[in-house]
Formats: sequence, structure tokens, C-alpha cells
Amino acid sequence: MYTPQQFNSMVLELNASDDRGIGIVRGQILSFASTRTIFKAGPKLIILDEADAMTNDAQNALRRIIEKYTENVRFCIICNYLGKIIPALQSRCTRFRFAPLNKGQIVPRLTDIAAAEGVKISEDGVTALLTLSGGDMRKVLNTLQSTWLAYRDVTEDNVYTCVGHPLRSDINAILNWLLNENDFATCFKNIQDVKLAKGLALSDILTETHTILHRMKLPPQVLTSLLIKMADSEARLASGCSDRVELAALIAAFSLARDQISLDKDV
Repeated sequence: MYTPQQFNSMVLELNASDDRGIGIVRGQILSFASTRTIFKAGPKLIILDEADAMTNDAQNALRRIIEKYTENVRFCIICNYLGKIIPALQSRCTRFRFAPLNKGQIVPRLTDIAAAEGVKISEDGVTALLTLSGGDMRKVLNTLQSTWLAYRDVTEDNVYTCVGHPLRSDINAILNWLLNENDFATCFKNIQDVKLAKGLALSDILTETHTILHRMKLPPQVLTSLLIKMADSEARLASGCSDRVELAALIAAFSLARDQISLDKDV
């Protein structure tokens, strides 16, 4: 067992997103790796979090340090995007991939924290937190804290409103207009009014609509054509195209889909 003093002298932890330049590698990391300790019980440990934020020059310098001090130093390199770590550094490491947490892992911890902090959270609020987090426990807790500070009540609507995410009721209303409203001008006005009133981005509407469409029983050829048109709209939005133009294109795509379904039924 190490004492706290021994542990501190043998472990160096850095957040590479803050300290990501070659100067840190050649200075603090090299100094720690090259300095001997009076404790001979085991190797030193260097932990680099968010290492994918390091520059290529810094990563190349780190590679040489790993080679030189491999006998008495172990490196733990943590990253979100493996593709941003240079191949020469990857080849010197054993890779471990950690999947997003599942509901059974998140909910017990979330319940304990809410009880300890006296936070009132509803069942649909928990579901909303899980949906938005994508298995990221840190995002769950940050969203929980933000929602509680803003509303003092963690419900589904409050969670979505706090992070600026479209409400499920708004998406259902928009999808209902797209699927059932025959008048183009009325459909455009209704969706545009909701967008302006709720501060919704068309890209978010496309994402949520895409998720719901996959659960609907549409003819395969109609669904495929619709998804391709939605993907094209999202690409044009990302390149700077007007929201109003792409909203009109979205309505037209759904109108064509309805016509295709009607033709298939007649045949």
C-alpha cells in the first residue's frame, strides 16, 4: 500500500485538452518520467485525459518519451476519438473501448444523487435525461443540475426546454402536419410559427422526425426516398442554406411521399 505522499510522487495526471502543446510534453511530462523516485515498489504512472486534443507535434514528442522510459513509466492515454491519435502512438498502446452506459447502470446512481441532493425528478424526467445523454453519465448530471436550477422540478418538458431540445409534443404536432395537412401554405405557416415560438432549429426537427419515421410502418420505397431527401436537406443546412427554403423542401418531400402512398393503395 502506498501512502498519499508516495502515490502523489508516482502518479502524474494531466488534462491534455488544457495542456496539449509540445511544451508540456517536453517539460512537465519529460521531467516527471525522467526523475527517479526513492520508492522502488513499482513504475510511475502518467495519465493523459482528453489526449485527442493534443497537437500532432506533441503526440510525436510523447511517442519518443514512451519509447525511452518504457521500463519505469506506464502511460494511460484517454481519448474520445481514436482517429485523432496518431498511428505511431496507437501502435505503442493496448486499446480498450468503453461503450456508453446503459439504463441499468445510470438510473441507480441518478436516483441516489437526486435523493441525496433533495432533487424532485419525475419518471418522464428520468427518461428524458437518458434519451438526451446517450449513455454519458456526466451529461446526465450536468443536465439534471441545469434543469433543477432553472425550474426546481425535473420533468420531461423542463429537461427538453432547458437544453433547447424540441419537445416531443412539438415534434408530434409537426409530423402530424407534414403527414396530414394538404395545404402547403398552412403547413408551412404552422411549422414556422412553432419554430419561432419555441426557438427550434430545423436541423433538430429533422433529427427528431427521422427517429420517429423509423418506427412508422411506411412502404420501404417511400421511407427510403423520404430519408434521402431529409438527408439532402440536412446537408444543405450544414452548408449554410436558408431554413425557410429547406422547410419548404421538407414539406414538399412529405407531400410526394403521401402521393406515392396513395398511388400504391390505388394499385
